[in-house]
Order: sequence, then C-alpha cells, then structure tokens
Amino acid sequence: MTSRRVADVAIVGAGMVGAALALDLARRGFEVVLVESRAPAPWRVEDEVDLRVVALAASSIALLRRLDVWTTIASARASAYRRMYVWDALAPGSLAFDAADESASALGYIVENRLIQSVLWQAVERHGGIELRCPARVVASEVDDNGAARTLAFEDGAQLRARLVVAADGADSALRGLLGIETRDRDYAQRGIVAHVAHARAHEATAWQRFLPDATLAFLPLADGRSSIVWSVANAEAERLLALEDEAFRVELGAAFDFRLGAVTATTQRAAFPLRLRLAERYIGPRFALVGDAAHVVHPLAGQGVNLGFRDTVELANALDEARERKADFAAEQILRRYERRRRSDNAMSAHAFDAIQRGFASDNPALAGLRGAGLALVDRVAPLKRFFAHRAAG
Repeated sequence: MTSRRVADVAIVGAGMVGAALALDLARRGFEVVLVESRAPAPWRVEDEVDLRVVALAASSIALLRRLDVWTTIASARASAYRRMYVWDALAPGSLAFDAADESASALGYIVENRLIQSVLWQAVERHGGIELRCPARVVASEVDDNGAARTLAFEDGAQLRARLVVAADGADSALRGLLGIETRDRDYAQRGIVAHVAHARAHEATAWQRFLPDATLAFLPLADGRSSIVWSVANAEAERLLALEDEAFRVELGAAFDFRLGAVTATTQRAAFPLRLRLAERYIGPRFALVGDAAHVVHPLAGQGVNLGFRDTVELANALDEARERKADFAAEQILRRYERRRRSDNAMSAHAFDAIQRGFASDNPALAGLRGAGLALVDRVAPLKRFFAHRAAG
C-alpha cells in the first residue's frame, strides 16, 4: 500500500554518512525518512576498540559539532593526532605536518567507525523530525507519473513516496543498482590488514605513514596509547601475513615500520578488507542522488573516504536548503546538478590523486624512488606547498 503522505527526503542507508545527512536535513526543517536494513551494534566503552577506525578531518569534525554529536564522540573515545609524518622506505626525504604550524590544537582525530555510527544512530532516534524505518529493505523504485515524487517499494510490500530519494547504502549500493547507475572500478589486487598494536615507544599523537614497494603502512594513534594499523599489501602477501602467529607478525610489522616506535609488543586479532577504486558514472537521476561510498570508494592510504562522504552531505544539504529558501523545488534537476557538479569533480580529483600516489609509491624503480624522496623533501621545505597539502587533508 502506498501512503498518501509524501516525505521531503527519504535516505536509504543509515551508516555514518546517511545518518549525518538525515540529522542535518531534519535540523534544517525537512521531513526525513531514514531507511535501514538492520540497526547498528551499540558501542560500549568496555568493548575492545573497533578494528575499523577513521581519521576525521577538520571539516568532518565541524559537521559533527554542528549536529551536536561531537562532544559525545570525543568524550567517549577519540584520539587527537597533532602531527603527521610520511616517508619512503627506498629513498631519503620525508614530509611532516604539525598542528602548531596552523595554530591548531590537532590535525584531526582517530575515531572508531562503530562509535561514530552508534552516536549518530542515537541522535536519529531522539530527533522528532526523522521517521526511522528499520528493518526495511528496498526492492524497487520509480518516479511517479507526474514526476513530483519517487516511490520506494519495500520487501514487505509497503511503499513510501518522497520528493527526493538519497542512496547512502554503501559501496555495493543496491539502490544505485536499481537505478541503473554504472560505476568505473579498479581492483588494486590488495587487501588492507587492520589491527591494534602496542609498541615500545609512545606514538607521540602522530599519524605515521611509510611507503614500501607494493605496500603502504600506516600507524594511527589510539587514545589508550596503542596504534591502529592499516597495512595495504598484495592479496597473496595479505594471506601470508594473516596466517602468521602473533609473534612472527609483530616482528615483520616492526621491521616494515622500520621500528619507528620500537618493537611491536602486542597485537589484537587481525582482519583484512579488499582495496578498490569505484566511481559512479553519475550522482543524480530524477528525484534521486548518491552520497558517500554509494558514489565513490577510494584507496585508504590518505584516510579520506568518510571525510569525502561527509562533505557530500554538507553540499547536498546546503543545495536543498538554499533552493527551499527560494521557494524552488529542492529536488529539481538543476538543483541536484549543482550538487553533482561540485562533489563529483572533487571526489574524482581526490580518488585519482590517491590512485596516482599509490601507483607512484608502489614502484621499486631506484630512479623513481629518488624522485619520490626528493618530492617529499621539496613539499616539506616549501611552505605554500606544504600548507596546500595540509589544508587539502583537513577539508
């Protein structure tokens, strides 16, 4: 049965990006329906730190502050990183950023995915302007005959009409597929190994990243003094590393990191996820838009995936709000085009930049390694260049 009511916006997917968009729009006065197939597991302080963490940039923290959830997240378990240090295993030269150079208290924060999602979910549940449909699974979608709304059909036979439908249901977005939006994909033939490790020396509130031949290794500072690692390696090497006993893994990990923090003394269980590049061919359709991983998946070496997604939400919410203030149809094609034009170009540029860095630093060619080292040293010495990269990372 189709409800006669037409919601302003229906968002499919209540992950970090979808939930943030729902809150942002509801706080601006839009009537929002948030659709999710299953509720997230609650975050509890007594649980082990989630293996999946994100490096939140300043732009993302600004959004979470505006949504009145950042204080809760930061007070629960978040780790500021004040410095970032990048170096190449095959060549001299390094690049270092320091928050003090920007008169800031931190470059960003390392936070567990599950913590962010849990706090956003709780805020959604409390907000009177958001209707939460969970569990619910969309099986079809079409624009009404008059073009004024889009209907979502659910697995249980229910239907929902909304002036705008937003897909925020992740990299393998079912809704994107229902709308026939193609993607351009690249499989890196790599997996990112994640774990939390203890080490002999303090992490110094620093995010460390080392480039190795056909691998990238990041140590991200956690609030409890440990580091969260993301070790991106070829698939076969990932299988080998995952099969090692803990002691052997710690030794290899320490060596790969050049023992920058001394010996690795302990590790949690390890997990791994495939690495790929995926860019949607278009972000919009009739009464429809994509945000977050449904629109773009990038290499994790710069830790920018969720930050790009949060920037999508801000741009889309601003576009809709400004149109409504002018008494215009906020889901009209020209309004959505503005969102697509701004975010698709920025996301594509970021994705291809990360891709080029990954390709360039993966080579073990001595001449290329020398150029990489010289490039890092040059950026580190030239203040305007260094400031550009620091501001780009901060959003």
